Amino acid sequence: MEAQSIIPVILCGGTGSRLWPLSRASYPKQYWPLFGESKHTLLQQTHKRLKGLSGLTAPLLICNEDHRFIAAEQMRQINVKPSAILLEPIGRNTAPAIAVAALKSIEKGKDPLLLVLAADHVIQDEKQFLLAIEAGKIDAKKGRLVTFGVIPTKPETGYGYIQAAEHLDKKSLKGIPISKFIEKPDKDTAEKFLKDGRFTWNSGIFLFKATTIIKELEYFAPEIVHSCRAALNQKKPDLDFLRLERKAFTSCPNLAIDIAVMEKSKLGTVIPLNAGWSDIGSWAALWETGKSDSNGNVLRGHVIANKSNNCYLRSEHRLVVGLGIENLLIIETDDAVLVANQKEAQNVKNIVKMLEEKGSAEAIAHRKVYRPWGNYTGVIKGSRWQVKRIVVKPGASLSLQMHHHRAEHWIIVKGTALVERDGEKSILKENQSTYIPLGCKHRLSNPGCIPMELIEVQSGSYLDEDDIVRFEDHYGRIT
Repeated sequence: MEAQSIIPVILCGGTGSRLWPLSRASYPKQYWPLFGESKHTLLQQTHKRLKGLSGLTAPLLICNEDHRFIAAEQMRQINVKPSAILLEPIGRNTAPAIAVAALKSIEKGKDPLLLVLAADHVIQDEKQFLLAIEAGKIDAKKGRLVTFGVIPTKPETGYGYIQAAEHLDKKSLKGIPISKFIEKPDKDTAEKFLKDGRFTWNSGIFLFKATTIIKELEYFAPEIVHSCRAALNQKKPDLDFLRLERKAFTSCPNLAIDIAVMEKSKLGTVIPLNAGWSDIGSWAALWETGKSDSNGNVLRGHVIANKSNNCYLRSEHRLVVGLGIENLLIIETDDAVLVANQKEAQNVKNIVKMLEEKGSAEAIAHRKVYRPWGNYTGVIKGSRWQVKRIVVKPGASLSLQMHHHRAEHWIIVKGTALVERDGEKSILKENQSTYIPLGCKHRLSNPGCIPMELIEVQSGSYLDEDDIVRFEDHYGRIT
């Protein structure tokens, strides 16, 4: 790998609680196709927009271990094989994530450029974005820590700001030394920033040589490098993933790269970015960046808006109708509906906290749960029984397992199933069924070339997912 090679480091953490009820801890916003008419998720769009960047190599993903199969599958869907998917045992903010990425990238004695990207941002002008990255390479190769400051379009109080040492020229894309970082300002201060040509929004996008950021981290936050190096040295391969050692990584300070390095370093350079950037931090942000109708409504899914203005309506399942409404956010999912005033968009996270405090399942997960072999959806549940719809991908297999507290009936409704019960195997086709008694060691596989679907009826004294004892598993989930 030559010095001019550039590795995209895609940070896949975060839960996006302001985009509840769609974004949840079990399936956050970066894994949803939220922006525009594209069927690609935010994560997929993050990588796809890099096409044409000179020196581009395979990406390196930093991922929550709970989302590892989702991230890997979404990369596979766009025919991208990451150079590595590093699994964080616990969230520790951007400085540790960048540290392990930098340390990983120099393992073979090379010193690539690292382009650090969040997996949940939107860039509308991809051509201009690539021009800014190419311009940033000039300073990055000289040993500067380049960040990309978004040209502000309004007095935004929800973003941090970067003050350049002099006025920025968005046409020339010239890098300017950073004077200082400013936390989220009040309205009056933000209005002053908007008029001053030195201030930009902090995008959280960075470009630098791996050795440069490591040296700055060693100087300003040596404990981060120490913990991350130990966690990386003791990593454990797990299928297509690399698990960072838990104890070492957990001991790492929980710091953003801005606080750990950028606010202190004398190497900071800012490149102006005028490419339709948004961090999609709320439903209101999706309304602002979305394509609206003549009445200012952004409509997604099976929705109708009549005599309504400036609304964001989104349906994932059922028909949603807005009649005579204004300035509302309405988002429908399989188990929850959010109706909010546009002005309250940032406070959706407070509702999630309330649900978490009450122990509500809707705070964490959807009825549809993704697994490496496919997915299952909760259909209906009683006190001692529940019904699920299970979809198994072609060639995939659930673990060889048993349950202490529940029995199961399986009815095949699409495709072909290979069923193993206490060592005996049989093939079931559509409209055939089988019974899995309590304590039976069993496995379900799809030997066909199309997705296999079945209806599962569970009955017993305890029905939660932790009543699974695994004996064999293709995905390393032995308990």
